[in-house]
Amino acid sequence: MQLMAIGINYATASVALREKLAIAPEAQAAAVVELAAQLTAAAGDSTGEALILSTCNRTEIVVGGLQVESVVLEWLATYCGVARAEFIEHVYTHRGRDALNHLIRVASGLDSMVLGEPQIFGQMKSAFAVSRGVNALGAELGPALEHVFAVAKKVRSGTAIGENPVSVAYAAVAMAQRLFSELAQARVLLVGAGATIELVAKHMRDAGADQITVANRTLEKAHILASALGSRAMLLAELPENLSDFDIVITSTASQLPIIGKGMVEQAMKARKHKPMFMVDIAVPRDIEPQVAELPDAYLYSVDDLKGIIDQNVKLRQEEAGKAQEIIAGGVEQYQSWVRSRDASDLVVAYRDATQIMCDEQLHKARQLLASGESPEAVLESFARSLARKMMHTPTVEMRNAAAAADKNLLDAARILFDLPESGPMDEP
Repeated sequence: MQLMAIGINYATASVALREKLAIAPEAQAAAVVELAAQLTAAAGDSTGEALILSTCNRTEIVVGGLQVESVVLEWLATYCGVARAEFIEHVYTHRGRDALNHLIRVASGLDSMVLGEPQIFGQMKSAFAVSRGVNALGAELGPALEHVFAVAKKVRSGTAIGENPVSVAYAAVAMAQRLFSELAQARVLLVGAGATIELVAKHMRDAGADQITVANRTLEKAHILASALGSRAMLLAELPENLSDFDIVITSTASQLPIIGKGMVEQAMKARKHKPMFMVDIAVPRDIEPQVAELPDAYLYSVDDLKGIIDQNVKLRQEEAGKAQEIIAGGVEQYQSWVRSRDASDLVVAYRDATQIMCDEQLHKARQLLASGESPEAVLESFARSLARKMMHTPTVEMRNAAAAADKNLLDAARILFDLPESGPMDEP
């Protein structure tokens, strides 16, 4: 199985490093094309296959066919402008069966900081669509990822791994609830309008918050989410003048640069007369400058700070995670069997082709004999003898060599292949 997964995640690298190696959604197609081209150049005669998965918790590159780790690492360092030495000790690499097992765990949410999180499946599907769109999924990577998704769906449907809310979005809201006993009294600002913020909004509503504002780069997307909440929308450009109005700020955008800086928050705190502001930055790269945490009345938390809350409900999922791993192990074995059968089919085709060539040669000779006046009976006998000798020659030589070398495995295989009895002359020295 020619499959490799290489990358960093929340368990191996800090958010500061992960944001340096993050690849923006709008840049992923071009990045995949560039990486695949470099893999192709390294292989020489094969086409590079690649998928890039970049989320707040991980940047992971999946390669099919040629598995040149150094090419991938060099490309990542160059593309992100980060010295290889800065991240190499934080990198993990999985190959073959281990890579397939890892990818199914990722798609199922078993490898996430939030055990069983549902969002990662959609993120992987999106990455798959990007690679497929630029023809970067070949005979190795395409079927492997299709199988990953199929097994991940079985994990979701066959276990209760996702029943208890332990998403990053849930954790952010749970932390807010600890600080605000009555969320209905708190003014909430959600920055972004993607899937994560939608989930935050749902949990906020369920927790009783009803003073919610959605801010986004485009007003249209903000309005769509805001209208579903019965709340108001605003542009990111309006944040400096309005940030002071909010008690809770939760951000999750795809911006490559901070949206909320220390200076903006400092001005907001002055306008609030230093009334505390609770802020959670779920994004990677971060939406809020880390220096905001230095302000005395600004309580800033990153995605990594949420792990303590998440761990509380993770325990409820541990038993289901064990069931999930059993499903995954079965899925890995099933795929390996398919790969073996695929490889065997090539051998079967080659054997059939070689046999057909023998038959065609003997048939040609038989026709020549018939044309020269030989009797059909004599020609048939000659055809049968010649074809049998041709087909038996190589197997007979190999079985004799195996007997001389006491190669019992090959002799046993010959018995199975040719449907021979358990004992016979081939056992004699």
